[in-house]
Amino acid sequence: MFGFLAPNPEKKLQANYQKLLEQAMQLQRKGDIKGYSLKTAEAEKVRSELEALKANSD
Repeated sequence: MFGFLAPNPEKKLQANYQKLLEQAMQLQRKGDIKGYSLKTAEAEKVRSELEALKANSD
């Protein structure tokens, strides 16, 4: 009945992915290549979760 009030995990993952990419970019700008690579790897994990969620919803 109130499905529109339910939290959307896809939006949450997408927001988290964008946040991680932003953090990675800031680390790269500071010259922290190791930190950049770790944040990018973390973002890629979130992206794969997001893709899996999208594939299951179809």
